[in-house]
Amino acid sequence: MRKYGGVMAEKIDAIKAALSNASPDELETVIARYAEDTRGSVAKLIEQARKRKEKFLAECARVDGMLVYEREYGAYNIVCGIDEVGRGPLAGPVVAACVVLPKECRILYLNDSKQLSEKKREELFPEILEKAVAYGIGCVSHTVIDEINILQATYRAMREAIVKTAESCGAPDVLLNDAVTIPGVAELFPGKNVRQVPIIKGDAKSLSIAAASVVAKVTRDRMMVEFDKVYPGYGFAGNKGYGSAEHMEKLRADGPCPIHRRSFIKGILGE
Repeated sequence: MRKYGGVMAEKIDAIKAALSNASPDELETVIARYAEDTRGSVAKLIEQARKRKEKFLAECARVDGMLVYEREYGAYNIVCGIDEVGRGPLAGPVVAACVVLPKECRILYLNDSKQLSEKKREELFPEILEKAVAYGIGCVSHTVIDEINILQATYRAMREAIVKTAESCGAPDVLLNDAVTIPGVAELFPGKNVRQVPIIKGDAKSLSIAAASVVAKVTRDRMMVEFDKVYPGYGFAGNKGYGSAEHMEKLRADGPCPIHRRSFIKGILGE
């Protein structure tokens, strides 16, 4: 070791590793260890470490702000977040998820699934399921969508997700819904006064709804990847059933496959 700033200095790679491996709580202690090292490269590493901690604290604050509704209804035992995915595609099911998180739960980087990359959603998915008190998934097929329309199919998927969640933790007290009030909930739990709280853009404002958003999205996306293997050429693995150029070209050339929503594609096929 050589002396820098009057202290015996470690190699740069060792300092970089120490700063990188330190947890946010440990970082200031590690930084203090190298504070008297006068090398410019060390100062740069310390600056980078401090910026990383600032970003971490900002993320903690953002997630904390997504607990406002959970705290507002914190006196209730079972507060569920509910969201759906798949209302707009031309093919495949609509999927809803219901998630109950522990009180004061923190899942960093969780957000509305549309704001997250596929990689980040896949990373968060197991963490959500591991931390959740309970969760349930509802899935309504393309056939039923054609029979009862997409809105009613979405409500059915949500009710199914709620019932499956209740099987694990009991009837819900409060439903935090992304923008909607779900009909038919009272009939699911006779004698139970289930409160519904529709929140506009709720998947970006409530951690529970964001968790449900990611669970529903990952579940449906995985289903569409499997459908792509059965019905190749439509690009389902990439477009997830939405009307991409590849999808539309195949649809017009070869017609629909068994999982297409006939009520959605009539105009495209000129029916």
